[in-house]
Amino acid sequence: MSHATTARFSGVIPPVATPLKLDGSIDHGSLERLVDHLVSAGVDGLFALGSTGETAYLTDAQRVSVSRTIVDAASGRVPVISGAIELTSVRTSEVARMLCATGVDAIVTTAPLYAINSVTEVAAHFRAVAAAIDVPLWAYDVPVRVHAKLGLDLLMQLATEGVLHGVKDSSGDDIAFRRLVAANAAAGRPLQLLTGHEVVVDAMALAGADGVVPGLANVDAAGYVRLWDATTRGDWETARAEQERLNQLFEIVFQPVGLSGDATGVGAFKAAMKAQGLIATATVANTVEAVDADAVERITAILRSLEMLPAAS
Repeated sequence: MSHATTARFSGVIPPVATPLKLDGSIDHGSLERLVDHLVSAGVDGLFALGSTGETAYLTDAQRVSVSRTIVDAASGRVPVISGAIELTSVRTSEVARMLCATGVDAIVTTAPLYAINSVTEVAAHFRAVAAAIDVPLWAYDVPVRVHAKLGLDLLMQLATEGVLHGVKDSSGDDIAFRRLVAANAAAGRPLQLLTGHEVVVDAMALAGADGVVPGLANVDAAGYVRLWDATTRGDWETARAEQERLNQLFEIVFQPVGLSGDATGVGAFKAAMKAQGLIATATVANTVEAVDADAVERITAILRSLEMLPAAS
């Protein structure tokens, strides 16, 4: 499926966290402020309803409201890509159409989550979703959640057909990503390629990534903007130094102990964002275990050591 106009997603594209009130409802006020903060920091786009946005825990109505708030708050300053992540192509297409109605510039989806599909069936899934929407479709390669890797041949075939316009790679498979970059270049770069591997952005930029989708950018968007700007200048020494500083900050995700992956990553980000005054509460999604007070104190200490806390009033 081809589109007359395709938003360019490159540079720093944070997966926007979804602030929640203490009762678990969406905190749209905090979300609006967060979006404005990210855009003001110089990011190049926004990724709504990804893993960091806790989309799996939201109802369809909540997903639509989150997407609409992000689009409205961005107010055309940067493009918005929204995650339509569901069990099968029929359900994905339904959610994708609802999200398109909020004004997003593109949709990103994974392979089917529950269905056990062949490669041929996964390809049919992406074709069906692309045919159901009037904005570009991206593939989200995240085998830790989907339990299947999107193969090189599949991605390039769908790119050649015009079904896919980009890939958000969260596989952590750097060999596969390098092969995808090479194949994409050989084919004339039909795909825009974003890495979700936020602790090696300097290396991924050197390898040929078009941009990064770092959950940690919710905590330090400006740092990732400086990092990416350095890579575009070819200033690899500055890029590496900024990456190393961000990796020190990334230690916040290792402070909660004994929790799930969802609780650890998003919980740590939200605890840090609350300490910075970016969101009103650090509430995580329903049934997800909260980060305890000791871990919050360790997270706050890391922020303090990196001078990332607001000045005392």
